[in-house]
Amino acid sequence: MKRIQAKAGALIIGGGTPIAVQTMCNTHTQDVEKSVAQCLQMAEAGAKLIRLTTQGFKEVEALAKIKAILRNQGIKTPLVADVHFNSEVAIAAAQVADKVRINPGNFSQVHKDAQSQFARFIEECRKYGTAVRIGLNHGSLGEDIVNRWGNTPEGMKQAAMQWLDMCVKEDFLNVVVSLKASNTIVMSQAYLLLFKAMEESGTVFPVHLGVTEAGNADQGRIKSAIGIGALLDKGIGDTIRVSLTENPVNEIPAGQEIASFFESGLEGKLKALIQQQNSRTPELPFKAFECGKEDWNRFIIRTSSLFGVMLLEKEIDDFTIAEAPYSEKKMQALKENIQQGARRVFYHPEYIACPGCGRTQYNLEETFNKVKEKTSHLKGVRIAVMGCIVNGPGEMADADYGYVGQGGGLVTIYKGKNPVLRSVPDSEAIDKLLKIIEEDQSKS
Repeated sequence: MKRIQAKAGALIIGGGTPIAVQTMCNTHTQDVEKSVAQCLQMAEAGAKLIRLTTQGFKEVEALAKIKAILRNQGIKTPLVADVHFNSEVAIAAAQVADKVRINPGNFSQVHKDAQSQFARFIEECRKYGTAVRIGLNHGSLGEDIVNRWGNTPEGMKQAAMQWLDMCVKEDFLNVVVSLKASNTIVMSQAYLLLFKAMEESGTVFPVHLGVTEAGNADQGRIKSAIGIGALLDKGIGDTIRVSLTENPVNEIPAGQEIASFFESGLEGKLKALIQQQNSRTPELPFKAFECGKEDWNRFIIRTSSLFGVMLLEKEIDDFTIAEAPYSEKKMQALKENIQQGARRVFYHPEYIACPGCGRTQYNLEETFNKVKEKTSHLKGVRIAVMGCIVNGPGEMADADYGYVGQGGGLVTIYKGKNPVLRSVPDSEAIDKLLKIIEEDQSKS
């Protein structure tokens, strides 16, 4: 069994190294000044990797400037270029970035052409010592994969393995792999299938974990902790990102809390206490989580990483936390969010929201909060709020309804995978979305 270590800049990923917490800028990459400022904040917060949107050659040029400025200021944090569809841009980015994130299947709809372009790309990465993340998301699989295996965890695994096998054949091993989804069950199943397939192949690449489009606030942290924690609990995961529709700097302490909970041994200690109870509805005292009253985010992440994971794995059915220094209403909301994040009981609408990046053309965080405010009374619906048309339509695969930014102050509204209203002014879009949902619910 060969366990691979990847190297991005000076950062070693995998092979027993500490979990590397990463994040992604939501600035426009061509705005070098703002991008540098955000990277400095991220580095100060402890980010081990910083990703930037690199959708074209102008962004590659801007990334080179950003990197030079950061290095001149003593910031050595590796920079990751996020490239979609255009293999020529990916090849150019490989000459600048420390790591490039791609989905090779998007290079061409013709699989042989995509293979040819991918081969050129990894040769450029070999030449410049650039790491690669093969990043596939639920809902953005190639047509050949979907036709054979569907948009399923098995399809996600098959898609990743065909590119990893090609890397092995070409003896290019500076690779990290990810299979993200907004559905914690789909995500967990896909990664488990992938890890088993890598073990059977004899080459295990480092794995990046994340729940994509997790949302924001408590729900986003809880959902991420459950999905990521379910895999860290099994020893899978070398680098993680908590994707929040907030200031991306906020993602870093959330990721650090998840990593620390598992690496410190606290998770194992608490799980042992639960197992001693031999109960489907275990109880632990608040003090067992080693948090103060002021440590709300730490507390909900630790609670979700423990009880949420056990709920997801159907090891328990419910839980109680005794003597918590919070109101009964706040604790009940926490329990409901954990049950819903583990997909055991649904109390509220399920929100799928991307964190935003340099492709986003509107105030995503503000819009998402307005959507939540106007739809919180609904039940049994999954609503997506996506920043752009690049990933939005594909990666909201689980959503019943979608709000996708077109740019220029316009929005496309989706019902399932189908656009039902295009070029809606953003001042009207939320109300039109709500009207469509309420009309559908009145019919059922």
